[in-house]
Amino acid sequence: MLSPWRLRLLVQLESLGTIRAVAEALAMSPSSVSQQLSVLQQEARATLLEQHGRRVSLTPAGLRLAAHARQILRSIEAAEADLTERRTEPVGEVRVAAFSSALRAVVLPVAAELNRTHPRLRITVTELEPHESLRMLRRGEVDLAVVYDFADGWLPVDPQVRYVPLGSDPVVLVLPQGHPRAEEDVLELGSMAGERWVMDRPACYLSDLVLRRCRQAGFEPEIAGHYGSYPLLLDHVRLGLAVAALPALAVDERDGVVVRPITPGLTRIIRAALPAGPTPAAAVEVVLDRFRGHGV
Repeated sequence: MLSPWRLRLLVQLESLGTIRAVAEALAMSPSSVSQQLSVLQQEARATLLEQHGRRVSLTPAGLRLAAHARQILRSIEAAEADLTERRTEPVGEVRVAAFSSALRAVVLPVAAELNRTHPRLRITVTELEPHESLRMLRRGEVDLAVVYDFADGWLPVDPQVRYVPLGSDPVVLVLPQGHPRAEEDVLELGSMAGERWVMDRPACYLSDLVLRRCRQAGFEPEIAGHYGSYPLLLDHVRLGLAVAALPALAVDERDGVVVRPITPGLTRIIRAALPAGPTPAAAVEVVLDRFRGHGV
């Protein structure tokens, strides 16, 4: 019989990379971790680890067992939660990863609400882009992720992940106050050909998408800057140096800019992601329900 505790050590080793890191994370000695992993190999009747000098890595069998172990551990955690949390109000920690504008618009307001209504439930948050947060979700390092997708299927199909729609977020045109076009209700992308533009970092999905849409509208945008920070990008626009196309969640007119719908329209879909399989713990269900109720 495989020990869930030793399976957890294997999952930690795959995630953290070294026995010393696993030992530090779990307050154990490296020799104890090595001993328990040796016992796991005997239980599994397979070679799970291979030595590379002073380092250890997982064999193909070890990687397969680690994938099974994550599902097993999630099932055990769900069973424990079902037997305890559902008898009382939801308690414990829910780990959420989300991109920055979803944190501001959805995750943090919900966390503040739950802090008042469910004081024994704690939400911890990590700011990550979708591919990074999905990687952590698959490894069991977060319980929920808030991600986005576009109509062209940017997010990969993954049998390990279940997606729950939360709402839609249109891409809007952002202008400095006093811009000659700021009084128009809707702006056609092709009419902005003579402007300087600021965009997300090069090779990011949104900057590539906006660049393609500009080209489809018949012009090559003059780039005035690339930013990894939306507040800095908005400062560039606010100072009258450029225009931008950003998701509506990332900006509002309190940022000192003018926001206008753009045609042809472009919308991203906001989704919650959680592990496929067993029913989530009660605390995770409460957070997910609040996300759905809050809307985008």
